[in-house]
Amino acid sequence: MPGIDECLLEAMRLPGARGAALVDWTSGLALGTVGESPGSDHETTAAEAAELARLAAEHGAFASAEDPDGERPPVEDLIVSNRDSYHLLRFVDTSFDSSVFLHLWLTRTEGNLALARIRLGEMAERLVLG
Repeated sequence: MPGIDECLLEAMRLPGARGAALVDWTSGLALGTVGESPGSDHETTAAEAAELARLAAEHGAFASAEDPDGERPPVEDLIVSNRDSYHLLRFVDTSFDSSVFLHLWLTRTEGNLALARIRLGEMAERLVLG
């Protein structure tokens, strides 16, 4: 079972990957980063991505009907696209408060969004924190 560094390095092997991070969405802090960051600052990117993740996670409109007790993060992943890249935020289900997510930044020309979504989900399931 991979830890943070191994998980992020595995994410960087995906086609088109430019950068990856594990972020705590309650504090906005990056717990680990690798590769590039949009705007060249991993901490700012983590804080901004955390705002988006927190917005989705804290609003009932996005909650799953299959988890009425709210025992899991209400959102599985978020995809934000712009003209030249994709940002994939994958929530990680943890034994504590499940307040972390993986953030993968992909180029549109080389990246495969469907493959990245599947692989990031697999990585999130295997990730060991602690």
